[in-house]
Amino acid sequence: MEEITANVSWIAIIVGAVVSFLVGWLWYSEKLFGTKWAEGSKVELGNASEMPISAMVTQVLGLFVVAWVVAVLAEKQMLWTTFLMVIGYGLLQYSGNSFTQKTSYAKMVDTGYWVVAVVIMIIVQMFL
Repeated sequence: MEEITANVSWIAIIVGAVVSFLVGWLWYSEKLFGTKWAEGSKVELGNASEMPISAMVTQVLGLFVVAWVVAVLAEKQMLWTTFLMVIGYGLLQYSGNSFTQKTSYAKMVDTGYWVVAVVIMIIVQMFL
């Protein structure tokens, strides 16, 4: 357990997760990709008070865990492994979204968000 907790920047982990969450909020908003993504995902965009709490909590926890993995890999000088991980996850998400019959646009928005989120986490690790 010490290997995954030693020498990581908990500030960078938290900041990376929070910033990635906030970017996701903007990413899926009407200001960026939300409207067309919602159409392609067969969901309705609602306001913040209509968002499912369980989805938001799970999103925050997932972002925290991914930021933690990025921190561990950064500490071990393995950021290329992080890129391989995000490419693999992106491909799996794209594939999974194909089963739900999302449009290509919606699949690219979902995959693009994860790539951007991990890049944000890497940048935060570099500076904090």
